[in-house]
Amino acid sequence: MSPSADTTAVHAGREDLVALGVHVPPIDLSSTYPVPDLDQGGHAYDTLAGGGRPTDGETLVYQRLWNPNVDRFERGLAALEGCPEAVAFASGMAALTAVLLAAVQAGTPHVVGIRPLYGGTDHVLDSGSLGTTVTWCAPTEVADAITPQTGLVVLETPANPSLELVDIAAVVRQAGAVPVLVDNTFATPILQQPRRQGATLVLHSATKYLGGHGDLLGGVVAGPSDWAVRLRQVRALTGGLLAPLSAYELHRGLQTLPVRVRAQQETAGRVARWLTEQPEVDRVLYPGLDGQDPQGLLGTQLAGPGAMVSFTLRGGFDSAATLVGNVRLIVHAVSLGGVDSLIQHPASLTHRPVAAAARPHADLVRLSVGLEGAGDLVADLAQALRATHSGTDVTATQPAGSAARSSSASVSSAALLAVPHAG
Repeated sequence: MSPSADTTAVHAGREDLVALGVHVPPIDLSSTYPVPDLDQGGHAYDTLAGGGRPTDGETLVYQRLWNPNVDRFERGLAALEGCPEAVAFASGMAALTAVLLAAVQAGTPHVVGIRPLYGGTDHVLDSGSLGTTVTWCAPTEVADAITPQTGLVVLETPANPSLELVDIAAVVRQAGAVPVLVDNTFATPILQQPRRQGATLVLHSATKYLGGHGDLLGGVVAGPSDWAVRLRQVRALTGGLLAPLSAYELHRGLQTLPVRVRAQQETAGRVARWLTEQPEVDRVLYPGLDGQDPQGLLGTQLAGPGAMVSFTLRGGFDSAATLVGNVRLIVHAVSLGGVDSLIQHPASLTHRPVAAAARPHADLVRLSVGLEGAGDLVADLAQALRATHSGTDVTATQPAGSAARSSSASVSSAALLAVPHAG
């Protein structure tokens, strides 16, 4: 019988520690490694630069080609996702970039994208800056969007920031032989393993729940071994490698991932239900609420609704800006998945580079629920919501082209494109 996710999270990637005589993995910070002779060194270089794995006792040559801490984290995450292998990168965007470059290299540069997606993913696909082209479609239109040059179908579920759920298996059936990549950042492997629904690749911004403490950047793609070889080749060529210390911290973060996710999810459910009763709130977006899982994916594809909550304000953009500017316990910042709760306005920040027609409404805010007490979070949100009545002056600029429900100043589209995206 396979071990539970809890046991896997604690032990995966640590199987050899007893033989090494240590209780926690050692940290290998070497940027380079001794080469015993030219023949062995050359062979090792060819193997690693070609995306292969080192054999026992073989020189690792150079950190850009291989690092033991990165390998341990990769093995841990692959085990949690139920995938043969995983390849880690310096950030979630570096991980996505490697997948797109691998598709272009294979002569299949066309991507079918299902919105909504994380703003950075949306922007890099829409811009075509990596040599890809994109066709945007609904989950039910994937089959019609595929061409002979399609190398990838990309989706995110729960979606960022609307938390809409997509039936992965249904998309996979439409995609046929085309690989499907699922961004699993919001759900984590504790709540969802897309490979079980037939997805080929599973992407994480490891910066978020996997790390869980807001102190590192990382990305990872889990999938079959042939894709792992291709991705390691891209990583070796482009240098988008995960730093050893970050890899160590991510591997350690996996050990507490199940308990963190479940505790955060419990609090998120309580906060979401409270928000539905507030007169200042127009709509709460949370998969665990009635009517927000029309396909019945909770309990089948998805083990739980997660710890992300989005909601819209009746007062439109001005109320949203006032709310995020007046929280005291919750931190007004981008990113998500950490032990402390974060709140942000996607249209102004993470989804600012997204095309106007696809950008989130300007009245929507996104809340990442942490490990604080539910009562404390509710109290903070309550006082911030009260501030929306007082006309508190908050310095904010409504993003140009967002689907606003109140009037405010806007910035130029050129300025939007110049803004770097964050998680």
